[in-house]
Amino acid sequence: MTPTIATHGPVTCLNVTGMGEPGGSEHITAIGALYTVAAALGAGTGPLEGQWWVEDERHGLEVPRDQWRWHLLLPLQEEPLQEEPQQEGALERARERSRAENPAVDRVRLATVAEGQCVELLHEGPFSEEHLSLKVMEEFMAEHGLVPNGLHHEIYLTALDDPSPRTLLRQPVRPAE
Repeated sequence: MTPTIATHGPVTCLNVTGMGEPGGSEHITAIGALYTVAAALGAGTGPLEGQWWVEDERHGLEVPRDQWRWHLLLPLQEEPLQEEPQQEGALERARERSRAENPAVDRVRLATVAEGQCVELLHEGPFSEEHLSLKVMEEFMAEHGLVPNGLHHEIYLTALDDPSPRTLLRQPVRPAE
């Protein structure tokens, strides 16, 4: 289990921002809204992603999960939204077509994510053991003179309910000063 350093440029995503426990009703509703809008757009997507943070002095894993904040991201693989002025129009039309199916679609926005240099590690196993992989990443960053420079990012390579989940953990970084 060795972290790597990678650079990530801009990616256009469907996004829903919220707060609450992973797997809780708020989180599940947001995921459904992302996939509903993506289908209405006719857009191919990458795997579901999440950026996580807490607004607390404590380490994130010490904060109750219902206080965790997140951006759920669904990267667009196809570009059905060519020009900037047309993007919001296409998104709004997709929301209109799918609103009856899922009223939460109104929370879906377009976002561009550009993280730059990142430390990454593939975590294989339950989410409850992610803290072990995060510790390996923290040690790697310290050894390489790097500090966090953005939100903790997870890319879900398997379904969230998969009994053997695989998650790419990503932390944007910058040199320590």
